[in-house]
Amino acid sequence: MMVPDLAGRLHAAPTANGHTPPTGARPSSSNSSPADDQAEVVAAAATLRLRPGGTFLLDGPTTPPALWGRDGQVLWARDESIILCGPAGVGKTTIEGQMIMGRLGLRSEVLGYPIEPGAGKVLLLACDRPAQIRRALARLVTEADRQVLDDRLVVWPGPPPKDLAAMPELLVHLARAAGADTVFLDSLKDVAIGLSDDAVGAGLNRAMQACVAEGVQVAALHHQRKGVGGARPKTLEDLYGSTWIAAGAGSVVLLWGQAGDPIVELVHLKQPAEEVGPLKIEHDHHAGVSTVTRGFDVLRYLTLRSGGATTIGVARAMFERTEPTDAQRAKARRQLDRLVREGLATTLSGGASGGAGGTSGTVFVAVDLARREQVG
Repeated sequence: MMVPDLAGRLHAAPTANGHTPPTGARPSSSNSSPADDQAEVVAAAATLRLRPGGTFLLDGPTTPPALWGRDGQVLWARDESIILCGPAGVGKTTIEGQMIMGRLGLRSEVLGYPIEPGAGKVLLLACDRPAQIRRALARLVTEADRQVLDDRLVVWPGPPPKDLAAMPELLVHLARAAGADTVFLDSLKDVAIGLSDDAVGAGLNRAMQACVAEGVQVAALHHQRKGVGGARPKTLEDLYGSTWIAAGAGSVVLLWGQAGDPIVELVHLKQPAEEVGPLKIEHDHHAGVSTVTRGFDVLRYLTLRSGGATTIGVARAMFERTEPTDAQRAKARRQLDRLVREGLATTLSGGASGGAGGTSGTVFVAVDLARREQVG
């Protein structure tokens, strides 16, 4: 819903270069400059995005709806971009291909988490070695899928026509031209030059945000800086380039391992809701599909322990550390609390929270075990 009076004033207001755009569209003119044309596009787009405050604040969901995820564990939230990062050869394009098929309605789950099919087309900017991307995605489909692929998937092989950081509005225009409600960028280093420059990072973030604001979902592949001594990156600061690249993303997922490894680690570096993982992912390089081989399942852990477990005990098992950090204990506690809220676990004793800083505390037990103990 637009605010008509304000929209009219924006249409009539002069832009930074003094040009006053007309209220209606006009044919292109050889006398108009690129700056004038760009100013008209920006001014027209501004009027389409104005919203009354009550609508914006009160009519949206209170928790992020999952495009990919379930039960509060959200890998990709609607209207928030996702960045899938990692070193070369760990299966980023393999995961991307499964996500694309999910948005096309050809897969219902990726890594065991439901993925929501899109209503529109999918635009893939296959910039980084398009031939390899084609071979990776072709593993997932057969001739029987040709009609869906022709109708729903649009591919741009090679780099975009202009640098997306220098022309942020280009990405949403490409999505509109393709009729797409989802865009995959493979990869960020190929759509903008000089990612370590904050101006470039901010411009690229702006391009992705413009798509999201128009209801176009964005997923991007990216790389991280080399870890010291081969250690796994642990924070968003370990991503390559400007801090603004990850700052605008709703979710950042890291794949970590050696190039060509069939089993790699998935770490959720930035979460729109509850954290997913860490998970161990096995890639079937022949079929192009990936499965979770060893993700820590808190409920299963409780089920196998007749006496239950405290927060620190779960944290030790989850992160394979004798002395888990405060942050790791807090993550374990959040998952335990979620199981209690969902009626899958209960507590047997009071006392200390068992959270950060404590070695003893509340004992959490799987509900079925607790019921059997009560009967006994």
